[in-house]
Amino acid sequence: MSGGRGLERAGLPPASSQLGRDRIVTMAIRARALRKRYDGVTAVDGLDLDVAEGEFFGLLGPNGAGKTTTIHILATLTRPDDGELRVADCDVREEPVRVRSRIGLVFQESALDGTLSAWENLCFTGALHGLSQPDVEERAGELLNLFDLGAKKNARVATLSGGMRRALDIARGLLHRPQVLFLDEPTLGLDVINRRAIWRFLERLRQQRGMTMLLTTHYLEEARNCDRVVFLDRGKPIERGQPAELIARMGEYILEIEPVCSEYRARALAAELGQPIQENERLLFRVPPGKADVASLQERMRGEASSIRLRKPDLNDVYVWTHHKNVDRA
Repeated sequence: MSGGRGLERAGLPPASSQLGRDRIVTMAIRARALRKRYDGVTAVDGLDLDVAEGEFFGLLGPNGAGKTTTIHILATLTRPDDGELRVADCDVREEPVRVRSRIGLVFQESALDGTLSAWENLCFTGALHGLSQPDVEERAGELLNLFDLGAKKNARVATLSGGMRRALDIARGLLHRPQVLFLDEPTLGLDVINRRAIWRFLERLRQQRGMTMLLTTHYLEEARNCDRVVFLDRGKPIERGQPAELIARMGEYILEIEPVCSEYRARALAAELGQPIQENERLLFRVPPGKADVASLQERMRGEASSIRLRKPDLNDVYVWTHHKNVDRA
């Protein structure tokens, strides 16, 4: 496979072309036909991936989709069974130590020592990366300020809130100034307020550093600001593209009807709007532009539905429809 064809398929121009102000597109991550099996179960199944330098890229899907296994392969923690892979201009199979020096990784579970202070955790991390004490102090101070943790510099990690610990985990992954940052479910287990705070910090990080970031999450709404995403389902890529474009393909609205008491009326709506999918007791229809007449729908469904809801589509809808389409094909 030529590099140009691979990039075009991923929705990016070939590496020889220009992007924006004469900026040549180069790949921070490049994978071909990655596969990983555990005890006969395929966790990653033929994954191709191109992530440009400076891009914010999302690996999306439910638990068990293969997201964490993919991150572990990219970060040299797990060796793939098959495939070719380069990260930060290094061959992952042949140069794992160089890869590790060029990437940052934020695990699902915290890697912090709860008995040490925030400052001591960062100093310990700097020593592991072979940084000088002046560099550690300079970078740790910058990161604590970036994540609004300056006032907690000397607090033991065990006494910090969940959101603060997660912010410190991210700071830890950034201390050696990696070229690529992997974020594996960075807001898992946090409440809504702390999740929003983490995303404010990450947006600030993107604006100030412009580094490549690869995110895994099953909170799909968190990926709406990604430059591009790929959806995984049982280890296979099933959809990819820019979030706004993927959402636009869903139509102008999603119509939810619950429950439908008349199969005839459901068939009539399907003839008009297209075949729905069923989730629990709801039927979901994609409504194209110009078809969203709520008053008319309510009149036609009177007595046949306990609720009718019209809403804007989102990335959850993209995944649900893509998943159902692939199940039907299987």
